[in-house]
Amino acid sequence: MTNRKDHWEGIYSDKSPLEVSWYQKEPTLSLQLIEHCQLDKDQPIIDVGGGASVLIDHLLSRGYTQTAVLDISDNALTVARQRLADKANTVEWYVSDVTEFSAPHPFALWHDRAVFHFLTEASDRRKYIEALKAGLSPGGFLILAAFAIGGPTMCSGLNIVQYDAEKISQELGIDFELIEQMGETHLTPSGGEQLFSYFRFKYKPTP
Repeated sequence: MTNRKDHWEGIYSDKSPLEVSWYQKEPTLSLQLIEHCQLDKDQPIIDVGGGASVLIDHLLSRGYTQTAVLDISDNALTVARQRLADKANTVEWYVSDVTEFSAPHPFALWHDRAVFHFLTEASDRRKYIEALKAGLSPGGFLILAAFAIGGPTMCSGLNIVQYDAEKISQELGIDFELIEQMGETHLTPSGGEQLFSYFRFKYKPTP
């Protein structure tokens, strides 16, 4: 775990958030899928692996009042907090490896763009899903984006796992119902193209 944290702290100390390959000026698909969930503005949302992402800025500007950001990198969250200035005080901030995260309260929406695909070990994926189930309200939504089949095989010097709808559904299990999916060709700051798949699930835990 320490090695994983050290890796990401190093990434955010060596590079500007505007230079990392996953940087998005406008998280368009994430925002579309969040809107499709039709949440009340006071329902709790967590952005897992949100780091220095501007998704939290957009959620606040759209009136969502119960927001949280989780990231393994304190450096990344510091960037986001400084950018938001006083608005940062309205957000819950969690520095944790998601596989060790224990949600302090249930969330109505769990958003993850490009964390799950870094979990190449089956044991880490199981821990992630356990944390997800413990942190998501029954009837809540999961929005998960990962490198698509045919997309990159590595990112930031790490191996990843590519996903399509069948593969991610098998991984998550029967408690998650796939209700929507979208594809995206993400253009990196250096001009490269990355194929992403976005999935929206409803959490329906079996009795």
